[in-house]
Amino acid sequence: MHVMTTGLDNAPPALLLHGGGVAGWMWNSLRPHLESTHTVLVPDLPGHGRSHHEPYVSHERTVDALADLLRRSTGGKALVVGFSLGAQLAIELAARHPGLVADAVVVSAQAKPIRFTVPLLRALGVTAPLARQRWFATVQARKLFIPPDLLEEYVRTSAGITRQTLIAAVGANLRFELPEGWARFPGRALVLAGRRERRLMRESATDIHAALPGSTLEVVEGCGHGIPLQRPDWFAGRLRAWLSER
Repeated sequence: MHVMTTGLDNAPPALLLHGGGVAGWMWNSLRPHLESTHTVLVPDLPGHGRSHHEPYVSHERTVDALADLLRRSTGGKALVVGFSLGAQLAIELAARHPGLVADAVVVSAQAKPIRFTVPLLRALGVTAPLARQRWFATVQARKLFIPPDLLEEYVRTSAGITRQTLIAAVGANLRFELPEGWARFPGRALVLAGRRERRLMRESATDIHAALPGSTLEVVEGCGHGIPLQRPDWFAGRLRAWLSER
C-alpha cells in the first residue's frame, strides 16, 4: 500500500483515509493544516491511486495494514480522519486497535447495512467499465464535489480501479455495521454528515454518535456527500478547532 508521509518527524501521526473511488490526493487541501504539528500519513488504499495494483479485499485486511503502519510510527497515538469508505475504516481501526488511536474524525460513514446486496453488486460489475470512460468519470466527479484542479487526478484514479476492487470495496461499504468495540473506544470522536446527504447517511451519523455517547455529532448545513472536498476551508478550520479543545 502506497503511503505519502509529510510533516514533522517523530510527531503524533495523523492518518488520513480517503473514500472509495478517489485516493490520497483528496486530502491535498487538509495536509498543510496538519504538517506543522503532526507526521501526516496519507495512504492510497488498496485498489486506488498508486495502490491500484493491490486489489481491495476487505475492510478487515485493510485495517490490519493500517494498524501495522501506525505501529511503525514513533509519535504515539494517531489522529485518524476518514471520509466515506475511509470513515468506516477509521471506526474499525478505533474499535479494534484503540491503543493506536487518540482521536477519530468520521465523515459521512454509512453504518446501516443494506439488504439484498447481490443484485446491486452484480449490476455494478456490469457497469464497471464505464468508470474508465472520461465522460462518465467527469459526471461522477461533479457528484463528489471534485474541484477542477483535482479532476485529472480523479479521472486517472477512476480508470485504474478494477472490477474486483470496485465490487469488494462497495460490497464492504454496503454491508458495514458498527463493530462492538466502537462503544468502548476511549478516545475522542467527531462525527460529521452533510444536511443534503441521503437520509441513510444522516441516520448512520446519529447511530455512530449514539453508540459512543461521548462523541460529538454535527450535521453540516448546505453539504452533500463530500464535505472535505465541498468545503475544504471550513473542514480544516473545524478540525483545528476541535483538536484545540483537547
